Amino acid sequence: MEILEGNIVDVVQKEIYYGQLKTDKGKISGTIKLSSIIEGCCYILPGLVDAHVHIESSMLAPSGFAKMVVPHGTVATVSDPHEIANVLGVDGVDFMINNASLSGFKFFFGLPSCVPATEFESSGAKITANNVESLINRSDIYYLAEMMDFPGVIYKDSEVLRKIVAANNAGKPIDGHAPGLTGDLLSGYINTGITTDHECFSIEEAIEKIEKGMLIQIRDGSAAKNFEALCNLIDLYPDKIMLCSDDLHPDNLLKGHINLLIKRAIGKGLNIFNILRAATYNPIKHYKIDVGLLQQGDSADLIVVDNLNNFKIEKTYISGRLVYDGTKILLPNVNISPANKFNRVTFVTFNDLQIVDKGLPVKVIEVLDGELITRTIVVLPKVESGYIISDLDSDILKIVVVNRYDNTSIPVVGFIRNFGLKYGAIASSIAHDSHNIIAVGATDDDLVNAINKLIENKGGIVAVSKNKVLELKLNIAGLMSDEDGYIVAKKYEELDFKAKEFGSKLRAPFMTLSFMALLVIPELKIGDKGLFDGAKFQFTSLWEEQS
Repeated sequence: MEILEGNIVDVVQKEIYYGQLKTDKGKISGTIKLSSIIEGCCYILPGLVDAHVHIESSMLAPSGFAKMVVPHGTVATVSDPHEIANVLGVDGVDFMINNASLSGFKFFFGLPSCVPATEFESSGAKITANNVESLINRSDIYYLAEMMDFPGVIYKDSEVLRKIVAANNAGKPIDGHAPGLTGDLLSGYINTGITTDHECFSIEEAIEKIEKGMLIQIRDGSAAKNFEALCNLIDLYPDKIMLCSDDLHPDNLLKGHINLLIKRAIGKGLNIFNILRAATYNPIKHYKIDVGLLQQGDSADLIVVDNLNNFKIEKTYISGRLVYDGTKILLPNVNISPANKFNRVTFVTFNDLQIVDKGLPVKVIEVLDGELITRTIVVLPKVESGYIISDLDSDILKIVVVNRYDNTSIPVVGFIRNFGLKYGAIASSIAHDSHNIIAVGATDDDLVNAINKLIENKGGIVAVSKNKVLELKLNIAGLMSDEDGYIVAKKYEELDFKAKEFGSKLRAPFMTLSFMALLVIPELKIGDKGLFDGAKFQFTSLWEEQS
């Protein structure tokens, strides 16, 4: 038995008192109230939960991710293995679950609902309605993960509806993904049983979704940051809000996790219980996951912090085991056998990236920093010797997607604004959702070299300038590394710095690049089959035809 003493934060009863908390055999065996709050003493509260995250975006296997977040007070995640599933299918989901089971951390995985996210790009695998019907009842599958195909839901695609029905019949929650959806279409989407959304960009959008029955996950990740727009919902609708990261790169995990959102919310004067419940009680109850809330008989999942202003994590416990003591991470080392699918072996050439000028304006993807959505702009391109080239003065660069699963495919070339590169190129095999190769560059030579380095490495991220290469190999599905998380974070920081040295002003150039192939997010994106209009949900020509 272990006895902890301090100011106990009871998020269930919404009270704080000085007392003792007893743990025994991994459970809370009791609490004793001794007095009112004693200033200057530590605070004991439930461990934090990330209500929606793709572990793969950390570029670490679950066991590596766990070591990065327990110092920040996170004890559990609601995890969607959508990214690895797009590469390896059900085998990828099982890889994540098996690795997580050895980590000493609480991972609760969903079954990806949209693999591939659309039929408009090439992925490495499919998860069909038959798969969902046979797998959703597994005890290690906790929910049906984000239903990105909202047109399929709204217009009653039979395959999509079978997946939803299977989850409803199994009594498993269904996560949503419906950016910008409103009105009757939103109502139809929700009425199928979809219960959450993490894609709100405005408080008005979130309120409509809440009032129609959804819970909202306020997201603040490496690329998409919606906390400032949505944080007042914590007090406005305290029972309907959860906190999540969605996608966090390893350099950001060095700095913090859900604890940073809590500190920001506290700094804004929001109600402390509403804040803490958004990171503990609400996701635990919604997903029915085995994470403790300091109640007798609960799993002893808790943190000790210095106070409720600084919110410095002093200790983290999972199932009664100390996993972070303030200086050391005490989780086990896990041996990993990497899995991958990368069929491309043929290198691209300079000629593969050439676009003959037609004398017409071209459509350009306009990046919005900190957002997944983009805009479409139309410009007259810069032309040299009859070919369209990157226009550095106007910050219009070539962007290229190469199918990693098919060795005979032809690269797709488009144009993008606001990446800011003045020289060099960056490339990645992290390209949501199918994770083909995606690259952006100031020169065709550097683009070719960057893409070919990824083909040589069978995945990863690179920054290239005049044959000088900085690289991070990602030997697990081209998405994750089996190296120590702090080593991966350092390499990623170097790559991020290099992209900014090339001229990018984006907060997270590689993360932003990875979402330029996410066809289900409006407005204009690019996949391995062509330029895609996410608003009309159809392919579109590079050229703006003259009327």
